[in-house]
Amino acid sequence: MTAVVSTVKADAAAGAKPSSAKAPRRGGSALAAVVALGAVLAGWTAVTAAGLVDPLYLPSPRAVWDAFVRANSTHRIADGVDRFVVGEQNYYLWEHLLASLQRIAIGVGAAIVVGPLVGFVMGMVAPVRWVTEPILNFLRALPPLGYIGLLIVWFGIGDTAKIWLLFLAAFPPIVIATLDGVLGVKQDYLNAARSLGAVRAQVVSLVVLPATLPNVISGIRIATAFAWTTVVAAELNNGIPGIGGLAYIAGTQLNTPLTIACIIVIGVAAMLLDAVIVLIGAKAVPWKGKV
Repeated sequence: MTAVVSTVKADAAAGAKPSSAKAPRRGGSALAAVVALGAVLAGWTAVTAAGLVDPLYLPSPRAVWDAFVRANSTHRIADGVDRFVVGEQNYYLWEHLLASLQRIAIGVGAAIVVGPLVGFVMGMVAPVRWVTEPILNFLRALPPLGYIGLLIVWFGIGDTAKIWLLFLAAFPPIVIATLDGVLGVKQDYLNAARSLGAVRAQVVSLVVLPATLPNVISGIRIATAFAWTTVVAAELNNGIPGIGGLAYIAGTQLNTPLTIACIIVIGVAAMLLDAVIVLIGAKAVPWKGKV
């Protein structure tokens, strides 16, 4: 039976031969990205140097860089008193970022644990799917800001409400991706497994699960990105330390250079998070796209 199940798993997970199409040239893509970034910086510098836009609305790249450096250093306050301030809002910028990442890790991490289980059960048990799918679609349709007032009433303005908000932002995409993966398993794989003598538990664990994992990874990638875009909303109230909270406060204080610096940090962090998930997914499900 072990040999039989191994054959079925190999058919479902290893599948077809890799495509012979040439992979895109990464060097060319990287060069294009560098050129595009350089063009944006050059245009930005030219516009601000020519004074075409008020610095309140669009500060120069140098001003944004100075705000970034200031937020990561200890500096003296020029008010006649010999005292120093740490970063911004008494935290370094990296501490703000770390606080947001910790909230993301807990909220999205909980969704990663619960979401695939719920999606898998919904896909395997039709009555459960019929009952829970409307609720799931309702949750998916609500914007994260729709939750925040109620979450503050329930859990206060501390980290608990923020973590719940991030969980609710990440949960539906993961469940839906898992459900689509389960329902999308090729019937040929299931029939082949049963014809070779595999019992239901073996079909589920060695055929359905490997075939669904690529969808789960994709759902986690989408959910993490969506939750990260929600971090500013999650940190609107008592969001210090937090990169979203810092961006919000800087905006209310008309500190545009710091606001843009926070936006850039948020964007770069999102790209790095996505790259890590893609790398983990490539290692965890190497058969993705080959079945």
